Amino acid sequence: MIKKILIAGLVLVAVALLALGFRPSPTLVDAQSVTRGHLAITVEEEGRTRVIDRYQVSAPIAAQARRIQLEVGDTVRLGDVLVVLDALAAPALDVRSVQEARARLAAAEAALETAREDVRALATQALFLREEHRRLTALAEEGLISRSSLDRAAAEADHADALTRSARFRVQTATAQRDAAQAVLAYSGGEDPGASGVLTLTAPVAGQVLRRHFESARVVQPGEGILEIGDPTRLEVAVDVLSADAVRIEAGMRVILERWGEPRELNGRVRRVEPTGFTKISALGVEEQRVWVIVDITSAPQDWSRLGDGYRINARFVLWEKDDILRVPTSALFRYQDNWAVFVVQDRRAQLRRVEIGRRGGIYSEVLDGLDEDEVVVVHPDRDVIDGVRLTLRGE
Repeated sequence: MIKKILIAGLVLVAVALLALGFRPSPTLVDAQSVTRGHLAITVEEEGRTRVIDRYQVSAPIAAQARRIQLEVGDTVRLGDVLVVLDALAAPALDVRSVQEARARLAAAEAALETAREDVRALATQALFLREEHRRLTALAEEGLISRSSLDRAAAEADHADALTRSARFRVQTATAQRDAAQAVLAYSGGEDPGASGVLTLTAPVAGQVLRRHFESARVVQPGEGILEIGDPTRLEVAVDVLSADAVRIEAGMRVILERWGEPRELNGRVRRVEPTGFTKISALGVEEQRVWVIVDITSAPQDWSRLGDGYRINARFVLWEKDDILRVPTSALFRYQDNWAVFVVQDRRAQLRRVEIGRRGGIYSEVLDGLDEDEVVVVHPDRDVIDGVRLTLRGE
C-alpha cells in the first residue's frame, strides 16, 4: 500500500514538472507609467541659419577689377572701399598700328578744326542773309521790290541757318571721332592715358564680408557678383518643411531650436510661411513638396553669438502645447477594431484595454478616457503580447 502511494506521488510530481516545463515562459516587455505633465505637438525639421540683410556688390559695367584685399570675415564700415574697377584696356597695338592710330587722330583733329571753321563761316553767311531779308522786307513794304524777291531772300536765309545747324552737328561728330582716336592710343599703349577711368565700389552698409566671388584681378561683366557683405549678428533660420506640415504652421508659433552645437536650446518664433512650394528629392529618392518657413531667433544674442551664416540647426515647431495633461507613451498605442488600445500590466499579465485618445505627439499622447494616472502600460508591444499573457518587465 505504501509502495502504491509512493508511485502515485512520483507520477504526480513528474506530471507537475512536465506541466511546468511545457508552460509558456513570461513575455519580456518594456513598460511605462501613465503620467500627468506637459504635452506638446511638434513638427521637427532641419534648417540653416542665414544673415537677414545681405548685400551683393556687383559690377555695374564691364571693367578690370583689381585684386580684392578683403578676406571673408573682415569687418567693413559704411563707405569703406571694397574694390576698384579700371576701364577695360583695348588690345595692345604694334608700331605700325600706333602710327596709323596717330594719323587717324591727326586727321580727326583736322576734321574737327575744319568743321569748326565751317560753322563760323556758315554762321556769318546766315547772319548776313538774315539781315538782308530784313532790309528787303522794309523795301517790299514800300513797294520797291517784288514779292518773289522777298520770298527768295527768306529761303536763302533759312537755307543758311540749316547749313549752320548741320555744321554744328558735324563739329559734334568730329569731336566724338577725335575722342575715339585718342582713346585708342590712350588705352592701347600708344600714349599716356593720364587720368584714366576708375570706378570705386564702397560698402553700402556696415558689416562683415560673407563671401567673395574671386580674389585676384580679373575682368568682370555687368551684373557679375564681386562681394557679399552683411551683419552676422542679425540671423534668421530658414527651414524647409513638408507642405503637409506647412499648412499647420502659422506666423507667431513658438519654435525650439536645438542641436546647433551647444546643449542648451534656443527660442524662436515663426515670422513667415512662404506661399509657394518647391520639389525636392529626398535621400531615399522620393519626390517631396517642400515649403520654406522663416524663423526669427528670440533668445538673447549672447546665447548664440558663435552661430554664423549657413550653420545647421534643428527646429521643432510647437503646433500645440498644454500643461497638466494625462498622457500615455505614444509607442504603447495600437489600433484595435477601429479604436485605440493599450496593454495594461495587471498582476503580471497583459490586459487589453480600449482608450480614447486626444492629441497625439511623437513621445506622448493625450488620454481622454480609459486610463488612470500611475497605471503601467506596455510600450512597443509585439505580436507575442496578447490579452492575458504573462509578462516580465525589463529591468526587474
